[in-house]
Amino acid sequence: MKFARDFKETLASQDFPPHWVNKAIPYGQLKKCLKKVQRELQDLGLDPETLRALLDPKNTTSPVALQYNLKAATDSNLVRPKLTVYVHMQGGVAVDASLTPTSRIFFERVAAEIRSNHTCTTDSPADAQPAQVNDGSLNGHDIWRQATGADANTGETVEVPLVFDAEFFDTLQNDVNRLDALQVEEEGKMTSEVAELGKELSLVCRTSRFSKSDLARWRRIFELYLDAEVFFSTHERDHGSRSGQKALKQLQWFQAEVEKGSLARDFKLRESRTAFSRFVNLNLNLLKNLQFQELNKLAVTKILKKFDKRTSLGVSQTFRSAIQAEGLLSRDIAKDICAQMSQELVTVVPQLNDYLCPVCFSVAYRPVRLDCQHVFCIRCVVKIQRRNERHCPLCRADVVMNASADNLDRVLEKYMKRYFAKEVREKQRANEIERGIEDYGPGYTHHDCIVM
Repeated sequence: MKFARDFKETLASQDFPPHWVNKAIPYGQLKKCLKKVQRELQDLGLDPETLRALLDPKNTTSPVALQYNLKAATDSNLVRPKLTVYVHMQGGVAVDASLTPTSRIFFERVAAEIRSNHTCTTDSPADAQPAQVNDGSLNGHDIWRQATGADANTGETVEVPLVFDAEFFDTLQNDVNRLDALQVEEEGKMTSEVAELGKELSLVCRTSRFSKSDLARWRRIFELYLDAEVFFSTHERDHGSRSGQKALKQLQWFQAEVEKGSLARDFKLRESRTAFSRFVNLNLNLLKNLQFQELNKLAVTKILKKFDKRTSLGVSQTFRSAIQAEGLLSRDIAKDICAQMSQELVTVVPQLNDYLCPVCFSVAYRPVRLDCQHVFCIRCVVKIQRRNERHCPLCRADVVMNASADNLDRVLEKYMKRYFAKEVREKQRANEIERGIEDYGPGYTHHDCIVM
């Protein structure tokens, strides 16, 4: 009762869109249907204790056994519950003394029906045929029987259709399918929004005299966003998708860091401020979708556990494997959208990590492109040549000693001076200090050039 109330209150308080709430798992309706399922089984004498005993695979001594499973119907993707009674006839009797009085009546009627139709089953032993058991304790259920032998000591299989059981799973799977469809729809909307946001960022990077300062802020924002790993972690300790609670914490950290650095507040371009607002809203919407998905997954888990508690039929695991879909609300929208954002947003803004020298791991100042097409900073190439090392540090091609001034990549140098001006200046200064120490000894003191 407590979860049903909490579920309803959470749906109302989390500011989910109304059309989302309308497609949420109807937990209260399923609970009412579950009561009917329980009553239907009890009318057959199949209380939870009896079902647990008869479904026990270790029970090999009883002349009666049950099998319950969920299988997809041949004409649709909906699962159909199937309760099968296996009766081993011994002298025309198939009653287990350990059964309750009500369930004993049920199986006595099943055994009586088997005996009365034995001649018919002998004529056509492979055909299943309906037989009405006219007893008040069965509530008019049609019992489907199939013979497996012809003498008095034979085995019989009887299928018992469960009306409210089928209604319960029809309702549950229809609701799960609606949620899956909703997720597909929302993912499509967010995919389109990421594409539009990527176009806006491309314009910010290419236009206006203020684009360089805005570009640097965008670079820092995306560095923080990647560090936050809001929805998906690559760390070994907590690898994989984030929970809604953890994702909220990481998103709050990211926003706090952006605010601390005044990154969004100091944007020069109105287009940058608008794009950042859209970026934050996209993440908030993604977080809300994750929370809604988790809430509905929890509702499904809770109702299946309650079903098992009241019936002992063990559907918590079998339902997940029986439904004809990718899995129970298994679509990981957050992971897919984050991958798209990394591809279409983060890559729009040039990242320093893409232009580091693989030897000194700083920006490749005055980049030298060897004949093997690998790029290093000029200082590192000179050092390698001084050591008479002929092979590229990355691919081991014999190209290092062939490098000359002609291998300077002027286009890339101009690009890095434009987009990484600060880092280029720092690397230039570090190179000058290092060369001064080489020429004048460790006592060398570097003085920046001052224009009078």
